[in-house]
Amino acid sequence: MKTIIEPFRIKSVEPLTRTTPEQREILLQQTGYNLFQLRAGDVLLDLLTDSGTSAMSTEQWAAVMRGDESYAGSESFFRLKSVVNGLTRFRHVIPTHQGRAAERILFSVLCKPGHIVPNNTHFDTTRANIEFTGARAIDLPIPEATDTQACLPFKGNIDIAALEKLIVREGAAQIPLVMITVTNNSSGGQPVSLANIRAAREVTQRHGIPLYLDACRFAENAWFIKQREPGYADKTPREIACEMFSLADGCTFSAKKDAFANIGGFLCTNDNSLAEQEMNLLILTEGFPTYGGLAGRDLDAIAVGLEEVLQPEYLEYRIASTGYLGRHIATGGVPIVEPPGGHAIYIDAGKMLPQIPKHQFPGQALAIALYRHAGVRSVEIGSVMFGEAARHELLRLAIPRRVYTQSHIDYLIEAILEVNERKNDLRGVEIVEEPPFLRHFSATFRPLGESE
Repeated sequence: MKTIIEPFRIKSVEPLTRTTPEQREILLQQTGYNLFQLRAGDVLLDLLTDSGTSAMSTEQWAAVMRGDESYAGSESFFRLKSVVNGLTRFRHVIPTHQGRAAERILFSVLCKPGHIVPNNTHFDTTRANIEFTGARAIDLPIPEATDTQACLPFKGNIDIAALEKLIVREGAAQIPLVMITVTNNSSGGQPVSLANIRAAREVTQRHGIPLYLDACRFAENAWFIKQREPGYADKTPREIACEMFSLADGCTFSAKKDAFANIGGFLCTNDNSLAEQEMNLLILTEGFPTYGGLAGRDLDAIAVGLEEVLQPEYLEYRIASTGYLGRHIATGGVPIVEPPGGHAIYIDAGKMLPQIPKHQFPGQALAIALYRHAGVRSVEIGSVMFGEAARHELLRLAIPRRVYTQSHIDYLIEAILEVNERKNDLRGVEIVEEPPFLRHFSATFRPLGESE
């Protein structure tokens, strides 16, 4: 049959609250037009992030009841370690309360002022944690990624030639590690090929630089490899994922994405000395190395989620569902980052709203308009989030895993197309107040006026 259905059935439901456009306008005013500041109960469809918003399975909830809350030597940790070791082959598994904690520990140990950390594209917390140490975060996407409309199978790849040139120019001693984010979140959720990871490995190994994966969406990336990279059609997602990890020296991982967990993460390495330094910092700021700031029940839920996310039936449904949303709004005239990504659809707000200049934040203006019109919360990925480093002005619609049904997606399509019909009436916003770091979380805005 042609229809791809959700490979699960719903056992528990949570009611949604409907609000009127008038109510939503008041809520926007009260929160400074920053959708991060909205109460979740005032949101109909919450597509702000796919991080920590998944629905856990019956097996995960059963695992929660097995949680061992011992301070030291928790059996829950050893169950998680066994799963992670089997998947990644990394010797040291260091649990953290979420992915950004793993990033903070890694960069605090490895990075010093003046250092450079290349990536295909850093995401917001990754960049912030690097720059907080005094190092510089450098994005090296492939040149084709600058065209949001270009359809390439692996548009998330790192630019190997640019990486080689950077290392030669700056010197390997100034580059404590190279990272590759899979999938490439800031570039539209685009996948990275195994050939590209292998090529990066060859370059970094030749220069004596560790290669790390930001692996929070590793399973979705593995599915794209299976579908698109020659020679991998007959491989299982697990086999592909294992090969991805085999090419790296370590990884950071947010379990709030491809492990379906509501909290958690981990940091992996094969370097004994580095692991000791990281665990010392973990003890200082997160907790003992066998719980890392998490409850035992969370560790068990992550272990189960890492097994479930690699099921082919789930990944087929997940990627097809996201693609369905992307294709329908693109067919309706909404410019998206092509081809559709795995965890989210990214609308090119700069192309959709050419009347709004970059300094008036078209992505934020579109996010406000979509919430005002339909109660849908999304997030700007552009100049609000990345400032002058922003390459595009995007609006991300991140799809929580196993949460929304087909009719929710159809409602979303209808809402986006209706906003698109009046796109010429939309105007930009300006920032009223902002913090020094990660301003998109708490900045306040003022609309510059819209046509009636």
